[in-house]
Amino acid sequence: MVILCRKGAINFVSGDWLLVIGMDWLNVIIMGIGLAMDCCAVSAVQGQNQHRWHPRALLMAAIFGCFHCGMPIIGYYAGSLFVDFMRVYAPWIALALLGILGIKMIWEAFHGHDEEKTANWHVTNLLLLAIATSVDVLATGLLFVPYPDWLWPSVLTIGAITALFSLGGYLLGVYLGRLKINMELVGGLVLIGLGIKICIEGVM
Repeated sequence: MVILCRKGAINFVSGDWLLVIGMDWLNVIIMGIGLAMDCCAVSAVQGQNQHRWHPRALLMAAIFGCFHCGMPIIGYYAGSLFVDFMRVYAPWIALALLGILGIKMIWEAFHGHDEEKTANWHVTNLLLLAIATSVDVLATGLLFVPYPDWLWPSVLTIGAITALFSLGGYLLGVYLGRLKINMELVGGLVLIGLGIKICIEGVM
């Protein structure tokens, strides 16, 4: 989901429809859930490849939550010029990062050894995933310019929702990963598809 912000409203842009909503807790929660969906999908890919619970799923959820909390703050303080720049290039950055990670996962699905086919828990990989799924969240920071008192409560709520959805997505992926299919191939395709989705929504 791509969110373009104008003063005093959140504009959810999806396909040919536009919904403008004001500022209250319900809308903050709805926004948080919408923004968390990409992280949920990426976490499900990690769970599919791991096949079981891993303590680093908590680290992944924390990183995703922190990035989704921090990006709107950066957008808020950076001002409209920086956000306008990121609005143009964020979709392409997300496509590049998720595309590279997805292609790497697909390659490993056919060339890696079976005992090596587990989720990539390297901090560098988690940070790249966090950047790719949160870079387009920068623009939401402008929403809080006319409502500075809402900034910190809202971004903390968004971060918490993202972390919870990340854990939920991971657990769902663990369950799906027990099926007898090539989950690395599926995961790579999911990441590439997610990057294409973010890019299309960003440029339309």
